Amino acid sequence: MSAALHLARPEHLEQVLALVAAFHEEQGITQDDTNRHAALAPLLEGTPYGAVYIIGPTRAPIGYVVMTFSWSVEFGGMDGFVDEIYIRPRVRGRGIATEVLLELPKALADAGITALHLEVDRDNDTAQRLYGRTGFKPRERYMLMTRRL
Repeated sequence: MSAALHLARPEHLEQVLALVAAFHEEQGITQDDTNRHAALAPLLEGTPYGAVYIIGPTRAPIGYVVMTFSWSVEFGGMDGFVDEIYIRPRVRGRGIATEVLLELPKALADAGITALHLEVDRDNDTAQRLYGRTGFKPRERYMLMTRRL
């Protein structure tokens, strides 16, 4: 099994939508297909605010990762946020997510990204171990806070 990453394009929309819907169902995220489509389409069309990478073959992807980009004075420039990462359940446990989270930062650093962030459920020990193995560390003084607009 390969964790090869391919930049998703508009022609991959249906495949990506299906993967995102599966992830959202698994995580209990309530969002309809119309809103998912509206959130994903700009990323596939080349907006500078983020990108979707298909994991595995584009004809039969085994997962995806959504990256978004912003600017950080603290981190000295453009930083990235792993918004979502998903591996199909049948192929989990084979090191694919680990490979993605080790290789993707190398490519993003070459593109000028200075730091990567992600959030993880405080009760998800498995994900926390994965993220720790791939170099992510909790920030002791900070927590993510959100205000919906």
